[in-house]
Amino acid sequence: MTTATFDLALVWAAILAFAVLAYVLLDGFDLGVGILFAVEHRRVDRDVMVNSIAPVWDGNETWLVLGGGGLFAVFPLAYGVILSALYPPIIAMLLALVFRGVAFEFRFRAIGKGRAWWDAAFFGGSALAALCQGLVLGGLLQGIAVAGYSYVGGWWDWLTGFTILCGLAVMAGYTLLGSCWLVWRTEGELHERCRRHARTMAVTVLALIVVVTLWTPMLQNALSARWFRWPDLLFTAWVPVLVVLLAIGFFRSLSARRHLLPLLFSYGIFVLCYAGLLISLYPNLVPPSISFRAAAAPHSSLAFLLVGAAITVPMILGYTVYAYSVFKGKMRAGEGYH
Repeated sequence: MTTATFDLALVWAAILAFAVLAYVLLDGFDLGVGILFAVEHRRVDRDVMVNSIAPVWDGNETWLVLGGGGLFAVFPLAYGVILSALYPPIIAMLLALVFRGVAFEFRFRAIGKGRAWWDAAFFGGSALAALCQGLVLGGLLQGIAVAGYSYVGGWWDWLTGFTILCGLAVMAGYTLLGSCWLVWRTEGELHERCRRHARTMAVTVLALIVVVTLWTPMLQNALSARWFRWPDLLFTAWVPVLVVLLAIGFFRSLSARRHLLPLLFSYGIFVLCYAGLLISLYPNLVPPSISFRAAAAPHSSLAFLLVGAAITVPMILGYTVYAYSVFKGKMRAGEGYH
């Protein structure tokens, strides 16, 4: 798995970790926009909300394809075990994303009461996708029952109080990102309401972060030792400290009526939570027993696929940056996707 110059399994683990983070940060806000349909009922406001994400939402999901496809190609053992353990929430998430995409397109074509049905489908697909992603996250954190290299747990092992809490936390987090995105991209009454949504969701998210953080070390002894054992504490203590500092900056930016800064601060909080997740899991790809090196494909496969990644990842980054640079500025009623 390794060479004299660099560790291909570690390189690929870093690439997939980046792809997952990019997906969470980018697709998170447009899922959050869909969830906000629950509290924003005016047709003109919903059109503005959807139009603000229309140029980028499908491109954002490219990172999910890269993460899932990369896991299958590069870490096939982990792919097989994780799918076996978390099959129901993963399939539900994919179906929700498909249904949400269909609703996104059809709501602009529907007339009369049909528009309300597609709006409900857009909200439902967004909420279910976010919930299922949190369930998958919780299922990984609580550990997967493995004997040798095969899953030996039951069909419903993933469904626990902890995974439900993680699902709600991800939904709240995405709603926070969606609110901050709309603070940046909208104006008028919708803008003001989204500021209030962002403040409410920030308080909710921070409370859920505290609960999940305190619950997580109780799941496995290894997690407790990693977060609270000396001298490991020197490396883990900076995560909650920085979260507090970013939270202070977030609320100050809202009070100062800044437009982009709340989104950037919320992104920072997500990145730190993701860093905490990696600290909890490393080096295991399938906790608590299968490391990313044990799950990796043969060295020749890793090297071959890395050539493709060296071409495609910069391309994805390039068109993502270009799309966001072209479709910037405030979205107004009557403008955008038709």
